[in-house]
Amino acid sequence: QIVVGGAFLHGHKIEVGTQDSGILTVDGRKVIAGFPGSYSGAGFSVTYDAQGEVPDVVPEGNEKRVVHMDLPLGVKVTVFQWANYMDVQIEMAKQPGQDGVCGN
Repeated sequence: QIVVGGAFLHGHKIEVGTQDSGILTVDGRKVIAGFPGSYSGAGFSVTYDAQGEVPDVVPEGNEKRVVHMDLPLGVKVTVFQWANYMDVQIEMAKQPGQDGVCGN
């Protein structure tokens, strides 16, 4: 499961789990009723579809399900949901005070 939240989301929290878990919530509420679907909040959007280049391979027996989060500050989080695990991609510009080597 991945949870995205904090001050830059104005106190909102987005949670995404595996396909088996069924978790796709904003502030603890299911906001996307079906597949595909989308939701827009205060300064962010969440889209649930099958679009996007898979970072690895589609696991055998899995249907491609992708959660796209377009967040403030140009942050984009893409979650590829599989039955019992997830692949996650994070795209963002370097922020003041940020360090590290992955993707900077």
